[in-house]
Amino acid sequence: MSGDFAFLGVPRCLIGMVHLAALPGSPRSELRVSEIARQAVIEAKLLERLGFDAIMIENMHDLPYLRRHVGSEIVAAMSACVLSVRAAVKIPIGLQILAGANQEAMSVAHACGAAFIRAEGFALASVADEGIFDQADAGPLLRHRKMLGAQRVMIAADVLKKHASHAITSDLNAAEQTRTLIFCGADCIIVTGKATGQPVDFEQLGLVKEASRVPVLVGSGARADNASELLEIADGIIVGSDLKRGGRWQNPIDPARAKAFIKAARKK
Repeated sequence: MSGDFAFLGVPRCLIGMVHLAALPGSPRSELRVSEIARQAVIEAKLLERLGFDAIMIENMHDLPYLRRHVGSEIVAAMSACVLSVRAAVKIPIGLQILAGANQEAMSVAHACGAAFIRAEGFALASVADEGIFDQADAGPLLRHRKMLGAQRVMIAADVLKKHASHAITSDLNAAEQTRTLIFCGADCIIVTGKATGQPVDFEQLGLVKEASRVPVLVGSGARADNASELLEIADGIIVGSDLKRGGRWQNPIDPARAKAFIKAARKK
């Protein structure tokens, strides 16, 4: 392997997901922003208390997603929620605004004191639920970060991201795509399975880790029964579904499941 790296200064970093309820303006929206933020704070404080190293906030309930850019209503609601969580916990916070709204996410992160964003479509083209991500975001996003003076906000970029077809770039293997992401300025690489909750391919994870000179995180399919094995390769894990009631991302966090995940991941 290329060596172990500490993401956010933490070896074997464990990042727990907070999936915000549908934000105003999205098709499934029902709650006021204050109610969404209150739920997010409750879950974030629980994850911190159980021992997670960081929290990641995402607008996953906003589906079906917009491609690349979202409206001011989403940016405002995300900012309110991230600020509420930032005031409630001491551990680092990351965020993602789906789908691929990386510049908006960078703006929110910078304004609200978040440590990193998760960026899809950072380099290389793909076809996702939302359509073709034909323009890589590295150039515009890095310029946006520079303009904001937000260089401290790290960019964790997906390689061969879930919920997408990568036929356009199928002549490049996982290692080659990883090197491209790093060449374009990614601070961290995220490896996923085919869909939310689905495990990564260990061979692919190994190829990415071998090719990377930045931290590598597992971004889907981590469970209590495979967390320790994943961390023998990866530098950290982002976990959502396995922490929820019934192992379904749509549900609230189950404290017993979250505690079991932490215990299993910390075995080594």
